[in-house]
Amino acid sequence: MTDFSIYEVLWNTLNYPAIAIDCDDNIAAFNAAAEQFFSVSARSIFGRSITEFAPEDSRLAALIEQSRHEEISVSERDVEVHWADSETRLVNVQVNKINDVGGNLSLLITIQQGSIAEKMNRSLMHRGAVRSVTGMAAALSHEIKNPLSSISGAAQLLQMSVPDGEAELCELIQEESLRIQRLVERMEHFTDSRPLDRQPVNLHDALRLTRRAAQVGFGSDVTFVEEYDPSLPPTSGDRDLLAQAFQNLVKNASEAVGEGGIISLKTAYRPGVRVAGIHGDARQSLPLEVSISDNGPGIPNDFAPHIFEPFVTSKASGAGLGLALVSKIVADHGGVIECDTDTGRTTFRVLLPIYKDKDTGAEQ
Repeated sequence: MTDFSIYEVLWNTLNYPAIAIDCDDNIAAFNAAAEQFFSVSARSIFGRSITEFAPEDSRLAALIEQSRHEEISVSERDVEVHWADSETRLVNVQVNKINDVGGNLSLLITIQQGSIAEKMNRSLMHRGAVRSVTGMAAALSHEIKNPLSSISGAAQLLQMSVPDGEAELCELIQEESLRIQRLVERMEHFTDSRPLDRQPVNLHDALRLTRRAAQVGFGSDVTFVEEYDPSLPPTSGDRDLLAQAFQNLVKNASEAVGEGGIISLKTAYRPGVRVAGIHGDARQSLPLEVSISDNGPGIPNDFAPHIFEPFVTSKASGAGLGLALVSKIVADHGGVIECDTDTGRTTFRVLLPIYKDKDTGAEQ
């Protein structure tokens, strides 16, 4: 079997699960991402048959057999995988051939939870929904906010001249008017179409600002873990807006974990993701990754695909605009946001471009 010890560092930096099996279908290598994905250590399963992970009647076993028999690379979407008693998940699988020193055909199995194309498609759908809210917010601001002020003012005047029992109804009118007005004001954030004053933004500064604000407020009873890549270059945009997006994500995480929970803030450089430019120009890469993770209960499977859509919320008193606004801010910065969730873990990842000098076009 191919000697993986030389490539151990590179092997374990892959951010997606990868498994290598020898010519007898025994597990020869199991990277760190696979250990985390399946909640099992590589040491404990080294040398064991892949059939424990992919039963003979499974689709994954059929892909392995096809790749080995025909000596080709194969891939398929929405394949069910699980390990031992772990939850079954739908993933994208690719099986590639590896010819070792002895000429035997070994295989490399890689697993991805949704392709980049799917993530881009979801992001575009979210942006379309946000544009709908933008138009709605502009109309609401004119058609509802102004009349609400009149209703609230009239209720204040009535309260001064009605009996005590009816004064309580006037207070209710004022409170409900203010509640609707606050909702409209939150929606007005979507109407700001001014171009960003793009400056180099140190993402670590924005994250530290977010963490400090959380620790003195809504996240005072939460433990924060920070793991930053010190060599990460700056992104292009508005630091305060990015901090607002990160703060919304951290606030949601703190509400999910409750007292004693853990929230992790991490940055990493992930080359390879490229999308069309924010103005429809040449494709640009999004190598800067900010991840905000929590150890809360996770997001229900039927709810997770819609969390960035406006007015979708699991909170009894929520308006469902927080994550939609985060999606807008990230999109305005030419980035993409995605979410991975499971029982006991939720991670939001924000992918952003590197800042480029306006005059030279060179990355900084």
